[in-house]
Amino acid sequence: MAAPGPGAGAASGGAGCGGAGAGSSGAGGRLPSRVLELVFSYLELSELRSCALVCKHWYRCLHGDENSEVWRSLCARSLAEEALRTDILCNLPSYKAKVRAFQHAFSTNDCSRNVYIKKNGFTLHRNPIAQSTDGARTKIGFSEGRHAWEVWWEGPLGTVAVIGIATKRAPMQCQGYVALLGSDDQSWGWNLVDNNLLHNGEVNGSFPQCNNAPKYQIGERIRVILDMEDKTLAFERGYEFLGVAFRGLPKACLYPAVSAVYGNTEVTLVYLGKPLDG
Repeated sequence: MAAPGPGAGAASGGAGCGGAGAGSSGAGGRLPSRVLELVFSYLELSELRSCALVCKHWYRCLHGDENSEVWRSLCARSLAEEALRTDILCNLPSYKAKVRAFQHAFSTNDCSRNVYIKKNGFTLHRNPIAQSTDGARTKIGFSEGRHAWEVWWEGPLGTVAVIGIATKRAPMQCQGYVALLGSDDQSWGWNLVDNNLLHNGEVNGSFPQCNNAPKYQIGERIRVILDMEDKTLAFERGYEFLGVAFRGLPKACLYPAVSAVYGNTEVTLVYLGKPLDG
C-alpha cells in the first residue's frame, strides 16, 4: 500500500471502501449534496478523508465529481498560484488530481541540504555546490499498486542526471559527481546523460535498448511507471513506451526520486496516479 498520505484517502478516488459501505449517518446522511458540498469545501484533506468514511452518501458526494467546489476550494488553498497558472499540472484532468499530485510531490524534509523545493511545490532547485551530488525523494512511497509520474529537467543535466526510485534507506547526498540513484542496493536509476541503467553500484545495461537511442532534451517530460504487482519499473517518452528498465523489485516501500549535479539546475516531478493501459 502507499505510505501514509492520501493514496488511500479522500484524494485517491478509489479507496476508502471499507467505511463507505456503512449506511446513512443520521440527519447528516440525509443532507442534500449541495449542502454537503458547501460544508466540505471548508475542510482540509485529512478531514475529508474522515468524512468519506461516514456513509455512502458522503462518499459519493466527495468522489462523484473530481472538479466539484470541494476539490476546487481545497486546490486553491493547498497549491501555490504558480503551480495552478503555469503548465506544470497541464496533464492532470481535475482539481482532485492536482491535490493528489501535491501530496505526492518532493518532500522538503527528505532531500539533500544542497537543494530546496521551490514555492510551486513541485520543482527542485540544486544550489551551485562543488563536488556534491544531491537528490530528493517524494513525500509518499508505494508498496503496492501501479503508479505513474512525470519528471523533467529545466536546466543543464551536467555529467550525471538520474531519475528512478529509492527506499528510505538510500542516501540523498554524497561527495563528488556520481550517479547517486543506483549507487547501492536501495535505489534504481536511469542516467539521462549516458542512457545507462544503474543499481547496486553497477551499470545494468543501456536504455532504451535500441540503436542510436536519442539523448534527453531539456524540458522533455519522461513518464515513470512503477508496477508493484509485477515488481517492475518502466519509462515512457512522449507517447512512446520505452520498455521495462528494472524487474524483480523488492517488496518494500519505494519512493520516486531524482539526483542531480549541475548548479542551479531544476527538476520537476508531478504524480499522475494510476497509469492508463494501452
